[in-house]
Amino acid sequence: MGGTMDGTKQQRRGNTRQRIQDVALELFAEQGYEKTSLREIAERLDVTKAALYYHFKTKEEILVSIFDDLTQPILDLIEWGRQQPHTLETKQEIIRRYSETLAGATPLFRFMQENQATVRELRVGETFKERMQGLRETLVDPDADLVDQVRSVSAMFTLHAGMFLIHDLEGDPETKRKAVLEVATDLITQAHRGSGKG
Repeated sequence: MGGTMDGTKQQRRGNTRQRIQDVALELFAEQGYEKTSLREIAERLDVTKAALYYHFKTKEEILVSIFDDLTQPILDLIEWGRQQPHTLETKQEIIRRYSETLAGATPLFRFMQENQATVRELRVGETFKERMQGLRETLVDPDADLVDQVRSVSAMFTLHAGMFLIHDLEGDPETKRKAVLEVATDLITQAHRGSGKG
């Protein structure tokens, strides 16, 4: 390959497997998962069905792979969080990184929101619940009182809600992401102070 790649956007475009994922997700989002066929995905990519088949045998395989790739950073974050001391700094950093992860996976989350029945039937729904559970454990102090546990979980959901609410509010996406992050950080900070830890 000639020339240097600048950043991951370029790499994503050059990588067939990832191009298939991106296009499939676009189609799933436009017309729903059920109504999208492998043939349509191949047509939009301008490749033969055989070329597509080389990478993925079924629609479900494509969806699962998108899900695994885009939520891998959540697993990495949980792993990182488990190795850190349970300090306020750690929790704030988890919220900050989670905000960035979500920004990178917005199309997937929008798809999941709009196709809840499909997501439930496929194993991605279960896997996602496990990941959310893992993330929650890095943020919630088990001995915190209920209100502070609710605040911690709300910090996560604020970030989720932010992805959808943000579209209806005026302003630049990055500015809005920072506003949502600030609210989530406030919640996690209050929860931590409530737990009486440093």
